[in-house]
Amino acid sequence: MNFGFTEEQDVLRAEVRKFLDENAPLDEVRKISESAAGHSPEQWRRIAELGWTGLIVPECHGGAGLGAVDLVVLLEETGRTLYPSPLLSTTTAAAALLAAGSDAQRARWLPALAEGAEIGTLAFLEAADRLDAAGVELAGEREADAYVLRGEKCFVPDAGAATLFIVPFRTGPAPEDLALAVVPRGAEGVAAEDFPGMDLTKRIGRLTLDGVRVPADAILGRPGRVWPALARTLDFATAAVTAEAIGAAEGALALTTEYARNRIQFGSPIGRYQAVKHPLAEMYVDIESWKSLCYYAAWALDESPDEAPRYVSMAKAYASEAFARIGIDVIQLHGAVGYTWEFDAHLYLKRSKWVRPMYGDADYHYDRVAALGGL
Repeated sequence: MNFGFTEEQDVLRAEVRKFLDENAPLDEVRKISESAAGHSPEQWRRIAELGWTGLIVPECHGGAGLGAVDLVVLLEETGRTLYPSPLLSTTTAAAALLAAGSDAQRARWLPALAEGAEIGTLAFLEAADRLDAAGVELAGEREADAYVLRGEKCFVPDAGAATLFIVPFRTGPAPEDLALAVVPRGAEGVAAEDFPGMDLTKRIGRLTLDGVRVPADAILGRPGRVWPALARTLDFATAAVTAEAIGAAEGALALTTEYARNRIQFGSPIGRYQAVKHPLAEMYVDIESWKSLCYYAAWALDESPDEAPRYVSMAKAYASEAFARIGIDVIQLHGAVGYTWEFDAHLYLKRSKWVRPMYGDADYHYDRVAALGGL
């Protein structure tokens, strides 16, 4: 069995890294993340032309037709530079359409997502902050062949930039009485905005639905039978966040290792001291450990769906804990300058704080692994 990446995946990684090195060094990332949009519209058009936005979209709908493992390669590189863009959100919206949409619905929305004309996002979480079916409390009122939605979705990734929202809502009292609505930003009664967050490279916000009418042709799947597709989409999104965390942690490690080589104390680089090199070694081991879990989870999403939930949760649980430790250690190993705005160390700490709760923290995923194992 070949556990390595293919030649095509290595080429993809090299091309993505080249683009980001040339167009998104950390000083440029700072400027983009501090802008009103939170991403660069010009660069968004360019990465769409490069095929990033349509990586998992089938070729018949204008995409590259690749899988989750290929996406991991891409997201590792965007994570490495903390690249601010709605790429992860848009890809998750495409995954929801692939999992639950009909052929006609895929043909209607996937091409626009693949070419970057639409920015998509999955608006799942509500005030209950639960990632299971019972966490969806937004109720849809039946009106002829349509549903009317009134309520709010919280912690929506890229809410301010998104033009297309995938919205789970409830059609009845039973846990499985769910449906998925495709809601365009311009629909009457839709309001979305970002709210202030710690990590400016990852915008998050609120979606408000005030009497939004969703016609039958904008309902994905059959009401009452969409939870399996929605659960697969959540696993996909969780694996994607974990993949970006790999790159971000590797970027943090590289930054700190370089500092340890160049910072002279008592006539010697501080990297020679055990108090510095041991934490760096532990960072490396942690990254390699959840990287292996994430790679297998991505493979399972494509090739062994029954295994995917367990390995997705194992990878995310490890990443949530380890990356948080890495973020703190990066600051400490930089010493006093690690706390300053001018140094980039704090950017990685902030990303680790964003990753930790996104699509479930370590406690949630450890509990899920135990439950999936019959405990």
